[in-house]
Amino acid sequence: MLNSKLKNYNLILASGSPRRQSFFKDLNLDFEVRLKATKEDYPNTLTHFEISNYLAELKAAPFQEELKSKDILITSDTIVWHDTTALGKPKDAQTAFQYLKALSNATHEVITSVCFTTKRSQNTIYDSTKVTFKPLSDDEINYYIDTYKPFDKAGAYGIQDWIGQIGVTKIEGSYFNVMGLPVHLVYKTLNAMVTAI
Repeated sequence: MLNSKLKNYNLILASGSPRRQSFFKDLNLDFEVRLKATKEDYPNTLTHFEISNYLAELKAAPFQEELKSKDILITSDTIVWHDTTALGKPKDAQTAFQYLKALSNATHEVITSVCFTTKRSQNTIYDSTKVTFKPLSDDEINYYIDTYKPFDKAGAYGIQDWIGQIGVTKIEGSYFNVMGLPVHLVYKTLNAMVTAI
């Protein structure tokens, strides 16, 4: 299917996330992983999907000069949006506790932006999913942080982890988006790109 349409293109995933790499493998896509360190800072005037869009595009910037005509670069960023605040990756256990305490017994949004960059163009999409947690006890939060150390995850949790299994009571939208990639939109966008190129 899509892989045959992409056979003349070089798909580059600029993400060290095992989850995102696994999604691309599950789509049966041939791709290479290229990594460049990016400081994930953004202007404080940005809100909601503007933040994840900005960061996804920021991650593409170091690659743009080296892209060849048949390259398609994919960069991505996920944030948790709660009470008009973006919760990124917690820097320590105390911050992780604060994040999960805030998400307890409440509904938040998980927003993932994906940026598609070629030598000639750039297109950024995003998806949003609403996630509701049950009231989480301090013991549950501390157990999760101590056991799973979710310091590489936006909002200090992975929905596929123990905390998601015991804590999430409702989800509206794409489950895979919460894991870090709106796979259905990536598939749709790549199909449209190879038709248009």
